[in-house]
Amino acid sequence: MNRELEYMFVQSARVWIPDAEEVWKSAELTKDYKNDDASLQLMLEDGTTIDHKLDPKTKNLPYLRNPDILVGENDLTALSYLHEPAVLHNLKVRFIDSKLIYTYCGIVLVAINPYETLPIYGTDIINAYSGQNMGDMDPHIFAVAEEAYKQMARDERNQSIIVSGESGAGKTVSAKYAMRYFATVSGSASEANVEEKVLASNPIMEAIGNAKTTRNDNSSRFGKYIEIGFDNRYRIIGANMRTYLLEKSRVVFQADEERNYHIFYQLCASANQPEFKNLRLSTANDFLYTRQGRSPVIEGVDDAKELCTTRHAFTLLGINESYQIGLFQVLAAILHLGNVEIKDRDSDSSLIAPNNRHLTAFCELVGVTYQDMSQWLCHRKLKTATETYIKPLPRLQATNARDALSKHIYAKLFNWIVEHVNKALVTNVKQHSFIGVLDIYGFETFEINSFEQFCINYANEKLQQQFNMHVFKLEQEEYMKEQIPWTLIDFYDNQPCINLIEAKMGILDLLDEECKMPKGSDDSWAQKLYNTHLKTCSLFEKPRMSNRAFIIQHFADKVEYQCEGFLEKNKDTVNEEQIHVLKASKKFDLLVELFQDEEKATTPTGQVPGTGGRTRLSIKPDKGRDTSSKEHKKTVGCQFRNSLQMLMETLNATTPHYVRCIKPNDFKLAFSFDPKRAVQQLRACGVLETIRISAAGFPSRWTYQEFFSRYRVLMKQKDVLPDKKLTCRNVLEKLVQDQDKYQFGKTKIFFRAGQVAYLEKLRADKLRAACIRIQKTIRCWLARKKYLRQRSAVITIQRFTRGYQARCLVKFMRRTQAATVIQKYQRMCVERKRYRQKQAAALAMQTILRAYMARQKYQALLREHKAVIIQKHVRGWLARCWYKRCLEAIVYLQCCIRRMRAKRELKKLKIEARSVEHFKKLNKGMENKIMQLQRKIDEQNKDNRVISEKLVSLESSYASESERMRGELGRLRGVEEDAKNKANQVSSLLEELEKLRKELSVTQQEKKTIEDWAQKYRDEMEKMVSELKDQNGLLKKEKDDLNRMIQEQSQQMTEKMTRAIAQETQQLETDLNEERSRYQNLLTEHLRLEEKYDDLKEELAHSTNVSKPGHRRTDSTHSSNESEYTYNSEYAELEDGSRVGEDVTRGMDTSLTLKLQKRVTELEQEKQSLRNELENREEQFQRARARDDAQFRKARGAELEYESLKRQELESENKKLRHDLAEMRQSLLGGAAAGTGAPGSPAYKVLLDQLNASCEELEVRKEEVLILRSQLVSQKEAMHHKDEKETMTEPSVFAKDVNKLKDADELKQAYVGLKDTNRLLEQQLQAQRRTYDSEVESLRGELQNVKEENNRQQQLLAQNLQLPPEARIEASLQHEITRLTNENLELMADDPTASREARVIILRRMVDLMEQLEKQDRTIRKLKKQLKVYSKRIGEMGAGQAEGQTSPGQMVEEPIHPVNIPRREKDFQGMLEYKKEDEMKLVKNLILELKPRGVAVNLIPGLPAYILFMCLRHADYLNDDQKVRTLLTSTINSIKKILKKRGDDFETVSFWLANTCRFLHCLKQYSGDEAFMKHNTSRQNEHCLSNFDLAEYRQVISDLAIQIYQQLVKCMENILQPMIVSGMLEHETIQGVSGVKPTGLRKRTSSIADEGTYTLDSILRQLSAFHSTMCQHGTDPELIKQVVKQLFYIIGAVTLNNLLLRKDMCSWSKGMQIRYNVSQLEEWLRDKGLMNCGAKETLEPLIQAAQLLQVKKKTEEDAEAICSMCHALTTAQIVKVLNLYTPVNEFEERVSVAFIRTIQTRLRDRSESPQLLMDTKMIYPVTFPFSPSSLALETIQIPTSLNLSFLTRV
Repeated sequence: MNRELEYMFVQSARVWIPDAEEVWKSAELTKDYKNDDASLQLMLEDGTTIDHKLDPKTKNLPYLRNPDILVGENDLTALSYLHEPAVLHNLKVRFIDSKLIYTYCGIVLVAINPYETLPIYGTDIINAYSGQNMGDMDPHIFAVAEEAYKQMARDERNQSIIVSGESGAGKTVSAKYAMRYFATVSGSASEANVEEKVLASNPIMEAIGNAKTTRNDNSSRFGKYIEIGFDNRYRIIGANMRTYLLEKSRVVFQADEERNYHIFYQLCASANQPEFKNLRLSTANDFLYTRQGRSPVIEGVDDAKELCTTRHAFTLLGINESYQIGLFQVLAAILHLGNVEIKDRDSDSSLIAPNNRHLTAFCELVGVTYQDMSQWLCHRKLKTATETYIKPLPRLQATNARDALSKHIYAKLFNWIVEHVNKALVTNVKQHSFIGVLDIYGFETFEINSFEQFCINYANEKLQQQFNMHVFKLEQEEYMKEQIPWTLIDFYDNQPCINLIEAKMGILDLLDEECKMPKGSDDSWAQKLYNTHLKTCSLFEKPRMSNRAFIIQHFADKVEYQCEGFLEKNKDTVNEEQIHVLKASKKFDLLVELFQDEEKATTPTGQVPGTGGRTRLSIKPDKGRDTSSKEHKKTVGCQFRNSLQMLMETLNATTPHYVRCIKPNDFKLAFSFDPKRAVQQLRACGVLETIRISAAGFPSRWTYQEFFSRYRVLMKQKDVLPDKKLTCRNVLEKLVQDQDKYQFGKTKIFFRAGQVAYLEKLRADKLRAACIRIQKTIRCWLARKKYLRQRSAVITIQRFTRGYQARCLVKFMRRTQAATVIQKYQRMCVERKRYRQKQAAALAMQTILRAYMARQKYQALLREHKAVIIQKHVRGWLARCWYKRCLEAIVYLQCCIRRMRAKRELKKLKIEARSVEHFKKLNKGMENKIMQLQRKIDEQNKDNRVISEKLVSLESSYASESERMRGELGRLRGVEEDAKNKANQVSSLLEELEKLRKELSVTQQEKKTIEDWAQKYRDEMEKMVSELKDQNGLLKKEKDDLNRMIQEQSQQMTEKMTRAIAQETQQLETDLNEERSRYQNLLTEHLRLEEKYDDLKEELAHSTNVSKPGHRRTDSTHSSNESEYTYNSEYAELEDGSRVGEDVTRGMDTSLTLKLQKRVTELEQEKQSLRNELENREEQFQRARARDDAQFRKARGAELEYESLKRQELESENKKLRHDLAEMRQSLLGGAAAGTGAPGSPAYKVLLDQLNASCEELEVRKEEVLILRSQLVSQKEAMHHKDEKETMTEPSVFAKDVNKLKDADELKQAYVGLKDTNRLLEQQLQAQRRTYDSEVESLRGELQNVKEENNRQQQLLAQNLQLPPEARIEASLQHEITRLTNENLELMADDPTASREARVIILRRMVDLMEQLEKQDRTIRKLKKQLKVYSKRIGEMGAGQAEGQTSPGQMVEEPIHPVNIPRREKDFQGMLEYKKEDEMKLVKNLILELKPRGVAVNLIPGLPAYILFMCLRHADYLNDDQKVRTLLTSTINSIKKILKKRGDDFETVSFWLANTCRFLHCLKQYSGDEAFMKHNTSRQNEHCLSNFDLAEYRQVISDLAIQIYQQLVKCMENILQPMIVSGMLEHETIQGVSGVKPTGLRKRTSSIADEGTYTLDSILRQLSAFHSTMCQHGTDPELIKQVVKQLFYIIGAVTLNNLLLRKDMCSWSKGMQIRYNVSQLEEWLRDKGLMNCGAKETLEPLIQAAQLLQVKKKTEEDAEAICSMCHALTTAQIVKVLNLYTPVNEFEERVSVAFIRTIQTRLRDRSESPQLLMDTKMIYPVTFPFSPSSLALETIQIPTSLNLSFLTRV
């Protein structure tokens, strides 16, 4: 036992054990396994403990379970342990828990039928899978179709998709979706809608070839192979269908709970329709062929509606109405034929009753005679060598013959429909390649298997052989590609089974041979089989209990076939005479056509038959012999073998793709999984064979990078080398000792089965140990931190608590002391008062009481004394009497007793006297008694003495007491006397007291009355007060309630109004956006129709190549058709052009042309209405914005005036500098010959001084200019909201100032001011010279450089002095521009990243130069005007002294010559004049041949738009409407042309979007409308259009801008699309967070070449490039915001859609990556100042999906949090993410099914779209806010590089 095995089979390891119910059951080891153990101690999932016995011979251990992180993988080959239970469990988890029905198994797509409609087949899903690699998305039938389509295009090899599975598994649906994918993705190559026809063949074939079975409501009862043809551009051009083994027996017999073919029930359901009255149909229960299954209705299916769908499909495929009715007649005739009752005539013959209504209906429908048909239904013609005779048939044989005829007719009808479907799908275009879709029955085994199951299983044997060979071939190619030693893998080869069936003397040969025998039977054929194969072939067996059956060991299972019916079904015979009767029909041509040869058949559309006829199953008979006798020469088995051979040849010539459909249960329950049925089908379809082949080699394959990323935690730091391949090799050799367990390829590491699980366990253990250590440290740190925090908190609390307690104690003590003092004095006072009261009362009471007590005591003493005397005498007498009686009684008693005792004693003495001893004892006793008596007497004497002493003491005490009592008695007698005296006083006092008591009682009664009245009054008052309080409280409460209600109502009204206003505003915005979107979609549709129209014209021109005389469409006419102008002349020209072109377009599709014209008319009307509404809303918005801008401009007026004055001052200083420069020139020129360059020469000193002063002054003035320019730029940005417009200058503000200088005083003042300025400058120069003298030594080195620069400047000045003044300025400007351009190019070459900043700086410097040039021009004009005025005044003053007579005009012209003015200047009007014949040259040079990059770098933004508008202004100035129309038409058409030609170039599209918008803004700005003129200067208002209203053309140009915008978005989307998924999802921006899991074989093909990996930085760089390019082109900032918002929506939608379709991306770590990437995008927006453009909101669904991946997903609170958090996601998206959530590490947990159901329950009430994916094609409606330009048209210079010298400035 190797180390890995011992390491895996330990306690808590999980294994699979066989189970009768669940096939495989999971268990867990409770004890480590040892090598010599005979059993395993296991515990099942329910807690049951079992003892699993091992096979003593093989010691095979149970299968190990895969780690939880591998469960639910997209590809079964990604599992570490590849075996049957792992495959079954993975499929079950994906199907039940994740609701995923598709799973890869290597090259096979396993599809499980969910028995429920799933929203995963929409167009959005198709678009999501289009262009994706097969392994990049979750498994899907669309992924297989896309892979086939790409391989066809890449490898130029035909493809096949083989869909197999048993009935009810979903084969037909899978094939249908594959064809739908091809039709959607590829489109058709012509306008014949071939893709719709291909899809339309499905309902037809389902109607005639599908039926309800016990396993499937729509089971295909035939096999079909559809070849979808493509042209060289891989567009669908046609299709072809082949069918195999139609189940004809279903026409005449159906089992319980089954139906006949759907078409019969569709006809019966539509029997009441008028066109079907003559078919004499009724309900399906009335016909034998449709009621045998006793289930005529399918739940949820409307047969009448399905017939309408079928008829529509027939019509679409070109089968006209008459042929359809003919087909329905044949089908109705079959139903009537089945109801024909055949009765017994005798035992050997039968008959049909005359006038049988069903036979009559049959004959009328097929057009044959009743007598002939009834004759040959009950008779048969037999031919011998010599004669022919007719033999009657028994009833049973006649019934079989009738059913055989029905089956034969239906088979012919089926073949006819297939043939004509193929003809309808055939086109004349040459087929370049095709993709075949094979929908064929899977392996079948029932309790009774017959000929049909034999053929089906034979076909599956052939397909399985091809599948095995293909899998083997792919494995071999992979190993050879990676240069791994190839060892033969043992796999099941089913060639012996195929030989058993199809080889010579095989089962089919013996069957055909037996069919040829005259008396051949099923029994004899069975015996031949036994004799031939029973002993020679191990795959053939004979059942023990049957002689009419045989068993074949197929690749999937053993199948027992019953021989009964094999011969009959193989022959498929029908009575030839019945066929002759049908062929003789003269009323029904279709029936005759069914039984004719294929060459003689006519198509329903009247066309010549195409190539589709090769799909017929029957082989054409030999023309040299009688066709009627050889019509069924080939047996069904032979035909099927031939067609199967042809199919295999086709499949072998293509690249196959496999789809295996699995039926999860037999009861059609949604998402219910039966493991037994699933395993049975997995074994039968070859999935497990694929697993076995993969497991036999190296199934797990990792690239070196993936292995390094996943298992880096197992490496030590010293093991990590720069070469990752070598690192992986070294680490793997340490981890896995057995080198046979892995192999190193060129790019991958190959592992044996189970090794990945072993490595995963090592990794998990390492991570667990690391986690424990991290947790230990963190918990220690947290506990320590918590302890310190708690200790500090406790100390603080204690400090404050103790302080508080101390303060409380002091306070309490103070209060206690104060209370004690208060209590002391208060108690003292109370007690003193109480004491005094008590003292007074006590004294009074004591006086009375003492007197009373004395009297009482005296009376008591007196009575006591008397009583004592009486008692004394009585007691004495009584004592004496009692003593006497007692004495007498005692004496008497003593006498009696003594007498008695004496008698007894005497008796004893008499007895005792008789003995001596008695006397001795008696004496002894007597002595003792005497001594006792003596002692007793002594004691009594002593007691008597004591008593006597006591008696004496008592007598003495009694005597003293008697004396005391006598004294007391005397005292009491005195007291008695006093008491008697006081008694009299007491009586008087008692009387007074009685009187007082009476008065007190009266007073008390009165008091009580008063108190009662007071209490009553008090109660009444309290009651009244309480009532008043209650009323007051109620009033207050009502007042508060009313106030609250008023407040609430006001608040509610406010909120309601706010909400209503917000909702109305939002609704208006939504409606506006919807209208814009609808309008722009119509524009897109219109553009598509225009392009389609152009393509049709081009195709027509290429096809005809004939130029009709006089037929030449002008540009104006053509553009009017394209641009939708509303001028009547344009429409007239269009109509004329269309009339002239009728001959040319006669070959076009008339219906298509009419549809296009109708559609164009509708679009025009709808567009006009939308245009009007859009204009109204935009005008409202622009008016509001214009008001705000006007207020802002008014506030900025004063500041602009101050800045204009500042610029004048700078100009005067500039003039002074020019004067100094002139002096320097003269000094240089004057001393050139005398050595001016010498250091001591005067010229040198002058040069040095002036140069130093000029440099210092230049620095000062530069700073002032920069400050002023920065202020001006900020003002312009605030006024115009865009940066790029600052490169142009504003109109001059000095013109008015010049006009104000009218007299000499003003000139003098200006001169004085200039002199003061010069004086100030001279002072500054002197101060600077003194400073520079101290630094002259340090500047020696720089002086040499100055010399060189001076020499160069001298040459330049010398050249410029030879030019006139205007040319000098222009040459200097051109030189500076050239220098700046060279610097720009050098900067771009050295540092591309800094090119944008450098370009901005260069543009600013160019603007500075242009400003200087304009200022100099204005200064020259100003001086000229001043000179004119001055000359005029001089002429007036000295007119008499002039030499000769001159006019004032001449005096004005005199001063012009000294300053070299060649011509008189004039103010430009901002117009450009051109000739009519130069219009095409203008368009060509300015639009068609213009390079956007050069214009964007060297010229002002929007220059082409300005030039075009200036040309348009001149045409408007001339009032030439034709010139205006042609110019606009040519411009629009040329822009469309250049965009059509270079529409994929982003720079071109962006450039023309910016210029089109600028042209549109110019049309608005200079239109003359007040709403647009508010932002203009007075000069700009003078330039407004004066003759034409171009509002309609503005709308056309706006439409053009919308089209350009949409094209720009598509262009940017095409550039970004390849980067999004890789950069946002796949690339690990945060390294080490995402774990890499094994991918299996799903990336087995490289659908595209490796183009490098895109990262998030790639996306950000591309976005920055887009932004910078649009900024350079001068695009409006608002438009840039809309573009960015659209781009961010595309990024978010594409990323979210891929996340929803990729299970491997739904993990916690990937959520973190996504959130980080989104934050980087937000940072980019923040850097560009675009946070308020709405782009961030478009990423909200993606952000919430990422949060959903990271939040906790367990409890009800988590569900509530998720529902409230994910408001931007739909319910379907939330549930999809939760279903797809996949743990990357075993520490993560899967989302439970119960939690997902809880989420669904909570989100049940949401009203939202059920669409799963976001619409990536959605484009937000674009708006073009009015953005006026501050650029003056008259200041625009046309560069010579544009080659527009023919334009003249006006």
